Formats: sequence, structure tokens, C-alpha cells
Amino acid sequence: MSTSDRFIGIDVSKDQLDVVVRPDGTHRRVPNTDDGFDQLVAWLRPLAPTLVVSEATGGYRRRVVAALAVAGVPVAVINPARAREFARAAGRLAKTGTVDAAMLAAFADRMRPPVRPIPDAEAQKMQALLARRGQLVGMRTMERNRLGSATDRTVRRSPEDHLAWLEEQIDGTEQELEQAIESSPVWKAKDELLQSIPGIGPAVSRTRLFEFPELGTLTREQIAALAGVAPMNRDSGRWTGKRFITGGRAVVRTAVYMATHAARKWNPALKAFADRLATAGKPPKVVLIAVARKLLVIANAILRTQKPWCDVTAKSVAAA
Repeated sequence: MSTSDRFIGIDVSKDQLDVVVRPDGTHRRVPNTDDGFDQLVAWLRPLAPTLVVSEATGGYRRRVVAALAVAGVPVAVINPARAREFARAAGRLAKTGTVDAAMLAAFADRMRPPVRPIPDAEAQKMQALLARRGQLVGMRTMERNRLGSATDRTVRRSPEDHLAWLEEQIDGTEQELEQAIESSPVWKAKDELLQSIPGIGPAVSRTRLFEFPELGTLTREQIAALAGVAPMNRDSGRWTGKRFITGGRAVVRTAVYMATHAARKWNPALKAFADRLATAGKPPKVVLIAVARKLLVIANAILRTQKPWCDVTAKSVAAA
């Protein structure tokens, strides 16, 4: 690190932002509001930081990250698990807003995570709609479970009414997503390309569009790692351990799993691929992850080449 390099860590909470500058250790706290964002930008711009790092902590960090990106401040958002492991490796077990911000600044200095493009306002709106749809679907599942165990008619009325309301809300969010995609030639083209793959439906396609914007721009290894379906080595000397998947974006990984189950049944090429692995004695979970990774790599290639699924693609997958 040169003497002019400055690295910023921002710990985001619902009401406030703790900000620490490395190497001098300057700390400030600003409100997590539009006024607070203005204060933050006015302070950081003259510092010309090399990199600002924050954690992917749900919706609380999206507005401040967007404000910094619009102001031209280089900002990277990292998985909270990486920050926790970094803190443990550094022997820092205490946890406060200031301590966490200082650790994020140190992470920025040592690890230099890449600055990725920030979604525009419309894409962020779609991400929020997708998240809300996921919440509604989760509530619908819980209410259906409650309804299944309810025997009294009076008790059943409440979850039945709630289920009817949830169905209306889910339909409404899906219509908004559909309208947004239809109004954008770029999103519509990408959606059609993704849905050309047997096994990928509207819900999975939209999740990949708005939660995984890197799809189609990175290598197969990078895409698998970002989605959390890349097996990680666990070797030491002569000992070879089992490979495990870890990290990645949970929302994307969940959507990939959903599509994988459908693809194993309805996608002839991936079904043949899975059957070949199973015949070779691979455990069911290994087969599932391999198919999920293959499906993701195919989607990445299709968006990169702008060519839909076809017999040539199917044959190449079957022979892989």
C-alpha cells in the first residue's frame, strides 16, 4: 500500500453507517438516510479512496452503495462470510460497528475485491420485487402447512383467507415483473434466451436476470463460484479430502437448484448427463451439484453467444 492509498470500510445497520478510513483509522458515523449519504459522499470524494468495501447485508446497504457508485466512488460489496473469516484469521473476535468497519477497511486493503457494476434504478426495483415475491411464496408455504394440520373449520378459515390474499399478491408481483421485462428489449431478449433452455421457467429466469447480472460475461469457473456451486478442494500433503461447495449468492443458488430438479426430468441432455454420473456410482448430491453447475454454465454460454438452446447444444452437453 502506498502512502496515498486509502481504503474505506462501511458497516451498515438499519439506522446508521459506521465508516473507518485506513491507514489513519479515522472513524465517522452518519445516519443511514439520504442526508447521511450526502454527508458521506462529501467526505469521501476529496479523500479519493482506492476502494470502499461493505457487506451484502440485505436491503439496508443498497441505497448507500448506489449513492457512492453514482458519485464515482469505487465500491465493492462482499459476502458477509468472507468478512467473518477474515476477522477470525486476524484474531479479532469483538464485534461493534466501528470494529466491523475497521475490519472491512483492512479487507479492502489486503484482498482488493473487484468493483462490480451497480444495477441501475430499474434493476434494483426488480430485485426488490423478486425479494418480495420470495417472501410471499415463503409465507404461502407456511400457511399451506398450517392448513394441512388444521381440522377445525373455524381455525381453517383464517389460513384459507390469508392464502387467497397471498395468491393475489404473488400474482401482482409476477405481473409487474412481466411488464418490466416486456418493456425492455434487452431484458426480454435475455429472458427468452434463458427460457429456451428446457428446465428454466420464468421465476428462475428472472432471478438470474436481476440477481446475477454477471451471467454471460464471466468464465465458467467464475460463474460457478459466484453461484456457490463450484467444488472446493480440501487436500493436504498426501491426503485428499472430499470436495464441498460453499459461499456464493444464496438466492441464485436456490433458483439454480429449483431449475436443476426440473432439468433432470425435462431436459433430455441433462437427464442423460445425470444418468451417466449416477451409473458411474456418484452419490445423489454430487450428481445434483454437477447438473446444477452444468445448467449454469450452459446459461452463461447462451447469454454470451446470444444463441438459444438447440440440438447442437443438447448434443454437446450429452457428450460432455
